[in-house]
Amino acid sequence: MTATQFIEWATLISLVLLAVALLVSLVRIVIGPSLSDRVLALDLLAVVAMGFVGAIAVRTGLWLYLDIAIALALLGFLATVALARYILLRGVRQNPAQGEGR
Repeated sequence: MTATQFIEWATLISLVLLAVALLVSLVRIVIGPSLSDRVLALDLLAVVAMGFVGAIAVRTGLWLYLDIAIALALLGFLATVALARYILLRGVRQNPAQGEGR
């Protein structure tokens, strides 16, 4: 087995496993019992999508895809921070006595 064949097989296996992880995270987003479960699943979705793009970059040899992965990382981080802030403000609105200490 040559190095090229090894890279092709390794990236194929990683793409299949990452596709399964994407599906599992989508299922958790849909059926997640709480909002925090959905936020964590969305964060997982962003990380797995980054891995997927990275595996495609290795498979094709086009390193421009890594810029896309960096943009996905920034977008995922901002989405997680925004949703965490939303959950925090939602909790303060439901329990106003807790927010008086600010």
